[in-house]
Amino acid sequence: METLAARAPEALDPAPPEPTPEARRLLVAEPCLGREEKAALTEVIDSGWITMGERVQAFERAFANMHGTEDAVAVSSCTAGLHLILQALRLGPGDEVLVPSLTFVATANCVLYVGATPVFIDIASTGLPLMSLEDAAAKCTPRTRAVILVHFAGYLVDPEPWRAFADERGLVLIEDAAHAAGLSGAGTLGAAAAFSFYGNKNMTTAEGGMVVARDPALREAIRQARGHGLTTGTFQRLNSRTPTYDVTMLGFNYRMDELRAALGLVQLSHLREWNETRRALTRLYRSLLQAECPEVSLPFEEGRPSVHHIMPVLLPACAERQAVIDALGERGIQTTIHYPPAHRLSFYRVHHPGVTLPATEAFAARELTLPLHPRMNQHDVRRVVTALREALVA
Repeated sequence: METLAARAPEALDPAPPEPTPEARRLLVAEPCLGREEKAALTEVIDSGWITMGERVQAFERAFANMHGTEDAVAVSSCTAGLHLILQALRLGPGDEVLVPSLTFVATANCVLYVGATPVFIDIASTGLPLMSLEDAAAKCTPRTRAVILVHFAGYLVDPEPWRAFADERGLVLIEDAAHAAGLSGAGTLGAAAAFSFYGNKNMTTAEGGMVVARDPALREAIRQARGHGLTTGTFQRLNSRTPTYDVTMLGFNYRMDELRAALGLVQLSHLREWNETRRALTRLYRSLLQAECPEVSLPFEEGRPSVHHIMPVLLPACAERQAVIDALGERGIQTTIHYPPAHRLSFYRVHHPGVTLPATEAFAARELTLPLHPRMNQHDVRRVVTALREALVA
C-alpha cells in the first residue's frame, strides 16, 4: 500500500528543476487519488453490494469521530445536506435566512428550496471575508429565523460572537462547512453543519457530503429524509429479513453509495496530513508574496484556524485581472475566482433586485485564487509567485 509521500509531495521537499508548462500544468485544485482508492473500489465491486450499507455507516462514524460529534449522516452532496437541514428545521415560506453573498450559489439556493427567503449579508472587510455581524444585525427582521455561516476558504468563523448573536435573537445557526473538512471546531457552532466531498475539496468522494447535528432527533430526521422518508433502508431490510417499510415524512433521494463511502474512508485517513501540507504551502505562499509581491493583499490574519482549502489573494486595484489570469495560464498555471457574488448573479439580480454589498463587491472585483493542493511542493509555490510577480509588472 502506497505511502502518503508517494501520493502527495511534501511541501518543503528540495525544489526540482522547473518543468515546462506542457510537462506539468499547475491546477488550482487536484485530488490525491491512487492505489488505495482503486483497491477500495474493487473491494466494493467484488462484494456485490454497492448501494448504501456497511461502508457508508463506517464512513459516518469515522467522520463524526474526527470532528468530535456523536454521529454523522452521509449524503449525495453538501447541497443536499444543507437542504435536508433546512427542511428538518421546518424553515419555509415567510421565513428569512441570513446568508453571505461571498459563497457558492448553493448556499442561497437551498433556502429557496424550502420556500424561505435568503437575505444577503456583506463580509466584515476585504481583509476578513467572512459574514459581517454588523450587517447581519442591521438586516434582522421579525421574520428572520436562521443564519447560514460559511467557513470561506477553510477559515473558521468566530464561534462565540455568532452564538451570542443567535441566542439574543432566537435564531438557528447552520454551518455551510463545504470548505472545512477536518477543521477543528467546524460542525459544532450551531444546530447542524454540511460538509462537501466534491472533487476540488480537501478530501473527495467525487460527489458527496456529510451532515453533523448535535440533536439526535434532528440528525435522525435528516437520516430518514435522505432516503425518501422510508423508515428502513434496503440494507436494513436485508439484514432484518423484513421487506416492509413505511413513509412518515416527505423525503428525497440524497443517499450516498458504498463506492463513494469506500473512497471517503481512504481519503479521510489522509486528511490530517494533507491539511498540514496545505498549511505549510500557505505559510510559504504568504512569506514569498509579502517579499516579492507586496502590492498583493492577503486576506485573513495569519494564525486564524484553517484547513487552507484555497489560496485567495487580492490583486492591486490597478491590475487587470483577466490579463493576469491569461499571463499565468500561458505559463501553465491555472487560477480562478472565489466567488462571483451570489447577489450579482443573473437569477438573484432578477429575484432579489437592489442588493448592494460594498465590501463583498470590492473583494470579488480583485480576488484571484492561486493553486493550492497537497500534490504541490515548495518549487511549485515559487513558480506561481514568480509568474504572478512578472504578470503584475508586464
